[in-house]
Amino acid sequence: MEELPKCPECGSPYTYEDGHLLVCPECAHEWNPQEQNEEDAGLVVKDANGNTLADGDDVTVIKDLKVKGSSSGIKVGTKIKGIRLVEGNDGHNIDCKVPGVGAIKLKQEFVKKQ
Repeated sequence: MEELPKCPECGSPYTYEDGHLLVCPECAHEWNPQEQNEEDAGLVVKDANGNTLADGDDVTVIKDLKVKGSSSGIKVGTKIKGIRLVEGNDGHNIDCKVPGVGAIKLKQEFVKKQ
């Protein structure tokens, strides 16, 4: 018999299958085991709308951003092509080149996927 994983929310070992989802009877948490495996695989970065970002994606800035050491900033609607995801210790998980500004790191909550 196949061993089902424990609930990622409460750690309960009493999970059961319901169609393609796994369900925890103790906390009522439902999750897709395939998505869980993808998240465990590596860095998962999501934009302001909750879409998962990947290396090479194009994004749009959703808020005016000030840039330290520069009199100009990044305006709303600025399109950024070919982002790269990095492990940021301060929340800056996107490494990119912004037109007119240059190479910079951005936080994921200030961009949306195109």
